[in-house]
Amino acid sequence: MNTFVNIRLLYAYSFFHSLIPAYVIERLFWEDRGMTVLMVIYTEIIYAATIVVLEVPTGILADKWSRKNLILVSAALGSMEFLILLFSTEFWHFAAVVFLAGVSKSAFSGAANALLYDSLKASGLEHRFEKDLGYLDAVGFFAAILAALSGSLLATKFGFEFNYWLSYAASSLCIILAFGLTEPVLFKLRETNHEPPLKEYLTGSINFFKAKPEVCVVLLSGMATGAAINYIYEFWQLYLDRLTIPVMYFGVFSAGIMVLSLPGSLLAHWLIGKFSHAKLLTAVLVILTCGFSYLATIKGYTGLAVVYLICLASGMVNPIVTGFLHHRIDTDMRATIDSFQSLSLNAFQIITGIGFGFFAGHFDIFGGYGFIAILCAISLSIFIRFIK
Repeated sequence: MNTFVNIRLLYAYSFFHSLIPAYVIERLFWEDRGMTVLMVIYTEIIYAATIVVLEVPTGILADKWSRKNLILVSAALGSMEFLILLFSTEFWHFAAVVFLAGVSKSAFSGAANALLYDSLKASGLEHRFEKDLGYLDAVGFFAAILAALSGSLLATKFGFEFNYWLSYAASSLCIILAFGLTEPVLFKLRETNHEPPLKEYLTGSINFFKAKPEVCVVLLSGMATGAAINYIYEFWQLYLDRLTIPVMYFGVFSAGIMVLSLPGSLLAHWLIGKFSHAKLLTAVLVILTCGFSYLATIKGYTGLAVVYLICLASGMVNPIVTGFLHHRIDTDMRATIDSFQSLSLNAFQIITGIGFGFFAGHFDIFGGYGFIAILCAISLSIFIRFIK
């Protein structure tokens, strides 16, 4: 059945999409090519701004045209990124790469979740969405672990560029896998004259969020935690470098980050059955607030354990937040409304990126993490007030 073919292909796609040994030495590679922390922050803002602008249009395109084709476009652009990076020496080269990455992410996010949910729903298995989404995250983490462990050793022996050639090969395989996907039966059976007009995709999405304030509250927590954890994934290499930890150990540390993100992803569907969404997300926000405060003030090896704790807590967020959203969306506008989740996250990252860049520029990476701690504390107080 197309349902299970799609799911198997999505698992394979997740694996090769995350099998990127370049990530374990990315910040150091960029630094070698002349990119400062502030320049990296500028590219992060470009990336987030691109997603904010394109997220909803690509979601509408996925709903009206094809979820599979949007995933295919994403895969092609993802492969192109690494090829360009191999020859990048100026800021605008890196800016162009992150722009393509933003387009790729926008095309993929809403389309992939919509394709997964409707593939399951076509077989009456939509209750498995959180489980499969968590397992997809876990497969990605597992591939990232392999890439991190091998990437640090390969970079030490063959140089940074070798990792980028391997990453280009892995991302190119995603293009082949995307060709094998098929549109879910529910998507194919839609009658053309029943599809909402283009304007209704926007007005319908806005009305959806107005009518469901509980969804907005859950998305708020997803914005805060997603933006915060991004600064662990993006800058842990500089954090380790400031603690004078050799590059050869970066792979082991990166693997630890991924391993500790696995339990949350794998057990998210079980935790939802035991605890409310509000309790789970409140606990994550508390851990992140305390954790980033510690990283900002205690500049020592104990901070490594705190980074691991933050990753352990954050692993459950994506399945919980995305599942909460998708169980309340109709098929016709699934990708469009899902895109609003990514849009809000990246809009929040633009705001946090400016503050993070300012404080990291003046007080190094520790000051940046202090700024994130303050934002997590504010988000926690707002979230607690709203859920009451």
